[in-house]
Amino acid sequence: MKGHSKMHMQCEMHIASNPATARSAQPRPPSCRPRLASRRGGIRPLAAALLALVAVAVIAVPAYRRLKPAATDTTPVFQAAKGLLEITVTESGTISPSEQLILKSELEGRSTILYLIREGTEVKAGDLLVELDVTSLEDRRIEQSILAENAEASFIRSRETLDVVKSQAQSDVEKAELTLQFAREDLEKYKEGEYPNKLKELEARITLAREEKQRAEEKLKWSQVLFKEKYLSESEIRADELSVKKAALDVELAENNLKLLQDFEVKREITKLESDVRQSEMALVRATGKARADVIQAEADLRAKESEFTQNKSQLEKLIAQIGKARITAPRDGLVVYATSGEFRWRGSSEPLAEGQEIRERQELIHLPVASSFIAKVKIHESSLKKVHPDMPVSLRADALPGMSFKGTVTSIAPLPDAMSAFMNADLKLYDTEIRIEGGGDVLRTGMNCEATIHIATYPEAVHVPVQCVVRVNRQPIVFVNTPDGPVQRQVMIGEDNNRMVHILDGLVPGEPVLLAPPLDTIGDESPAASSEEPPASAAPINPAGGNPRGHGNPDLTAPESGADRETKRPKRTPKDGAERRQRPRPSTGQEQP
Repeated sequence: MKGHSKMHMQCEMHIASNPATARSAQPRPPSCRPRLASRRGGIRPLAAALLALVAVAVIAVPAYRRLKPAATDTTPVFQAAKGLLEITVTESGTISPSEQLILKSELEGRSTILYLIREGTEVKAGDLLVELDVTSLEDRRIEQSILAENAEASFIRSRETLDVVKSQAQSDVEKAELTLQFAREDLEKYKEGEYPNKLKELEARITLAREEKQRAEEKLKWSQVLFKEKYLSESEIRADELSVKKAALDVELAENNLKLLQDFEVKREITKLESDVRQSEMALVRATGKARADVIQAEADLRAKESEFTQNKSQLEKLIAQIGKARITAPRDGLVVYATSGEFRWRGSSEPLAEGQEIRERQELIHLPVASSFIAKVKIHESSLKKVHPDMPVSLRADALPGMSFKGTVTSIAPLPDAMSAFMNADLKLYDTEIRIEGGGDVLRTGMNCEATIHIATYPEAVHVPVQCVVRVNRQPIVFVNTPDGPVQRQVMIGEDNNRMVHILDGLVPGEPVLLAPPLDTIGDESPAASSEEPPASAAPINPAGGNPRGHGNPDLTAPESGADRETKRPKRTPKDGAERRQRPRPSTGQEQP
C-alpha cells in the first residue's frame, strides 16, 4: 500500500507538472495506473486511499514548486547580446562561365567518336574539336546518289512524254474537228448541189425519152402509110415499131429513176450524211476528252516523278550535310570543356567523353566559354526563399583558392524547384539561383566548387540569441529566462535569423541569461500574458544592398519565421476534442472518414 501511494503521488505530480496533458484528457500512462486488488474486498479501501493521495498531491505540488531550487550552475545559458547581427544565407555551388557555346552532335541516330580534342585546350575559330564516324552515312550517300540519278532520268522522260502527249492530243482534236467540218460540208453539198443536179438530170432524161417516143410514133405512123402503099418492106415497118417500144420503155425507165430518187435515194443519202455529222461531232468530243485525259495523266506522272526526284535529291543533300556535320569545329576562340565534366545523374555520374565512345543525337559534347566573366550556380532551400531576392550582394570563396574571396550579386532565382533534387527526395525543394561574380577571370576556372554567402541585412545594434533558445508555444515564440527561482518562460517578438542567431525585437534586454536547452517538459506551466499594446519599434536595420531592409514597410514581413520557427505547428487540442475523438467510431475498412 505504501508503494502504491508513492507511485500514485508521482503520477499526480506528473499530471500537475504538465497542465497541457491534463487539459487534453489523455489517459494516464500504464505505469501510473494502480494495480487492482486481486480480491473484491480490497477495491473500496484502495479507492479511498487513492482519493486521499490525490488531495494531498493537489496541495503539495504548488508548495513543491515554490520550494523548487533554482537551476544549477551547470545549466547551459546564453547572455542575450546586443551588437552587430548579420543576416546571411550560405550555400554551396559551382563556378560556371557567364556565357558559353554548347556544341552538340547533330548526326541522326547514334555515332562513334573518332577524334576528340584534349579538354582544357585553348582553340581558335575553325579548329577541329570532334570528328564522328560516318562510314554508314557514306554508304547510304552512294546508294542515294544512284536513286537520285534514276529519279532524275524518270523525271526528264516524263517531262518529254508530256510534250508528246500534248502534241498528239492537239493533232487528234484537230483531225476530229476537220472530219466534222467535212461531214457538214458533204451534207450541205448533197442537199444544195448533188441532189438538185441529179433531179434535173432525171427530169431531162424523161423529157428526152418522151420526145424520142413521140418521134418514133410519128415515124411509125408514116411508115405504116408507106407500107400500105407498098413503098416499105415488112422488116422496115417492124423496125419502126421496135423503136416506138424502145422509146416507151426509156420514158418509163426515166420516170421510175426519178421516182426512186425522190422517194428513196434522197432520204437515205440525207440521213447518212446527217449521221456522219453526228458521228463526227461525237468523235470530236471523244478526241477532246481523251486528249485532256492523256495530258492530265502525263502531267500527274510528271509531278510524281518530280516529287520522287526532289525527295531523293533532298535526301542526298541531307546525307551530304550530315556527313559535313561529322566534323565539329570551334565557331570562335575559347577554352575546351567537356560537357560530361560537370554533368551529374541521379544514378551516377556520366561516363567521361572519350574517343571510341558512342553518342546520341543532340547530345552535348563541348562547352566553349566565350567570356572572361563567371557566375556561381547555387541551390537555395525553400525556407530561405523569402529572404533572398535579386540584386542582393554576395560574398564567395572558391575551395581551390584558399584565402581569396570574391564579390557578386544575385541575378536570378528559378520559379520552380530543381526537378532532379525533387526526384531524389520529394520533400526537398531547392531552387536554382545564379550569382554574377565580379572579376576573378584570371584565377577562376569552370567547375570549381564554391561557397556563396548572400547578405540579407545588417543590424548594427540588435539583441540576439541562438536560434535553439527560441521555441513556439501556441504559435507564439518564447524563451526560458534563467532566474533565481528557476527557468521562467517569456514570450518574445523575433525578427530574421541567419540560422545561428535570431534577432529579438522585443521581450529581452541585453545581459539576460537564456537557457540554451529549454526544459520542454515544463512548457505550458505558465502562460505569459499577451500584451495588447503594439511592440516598440526597433531600430531600422542597415541593408547592405542599399535602401530599406527586407520587408519594405510591409507589416506581414516585419517578423519572419526564424530557424526556431520551423518546427511542426500543431493546432491546440482541447479536452472536448479529445473526447470527441475517443467517441468517434473507427472505420472498419481502415480508410479515413470525411
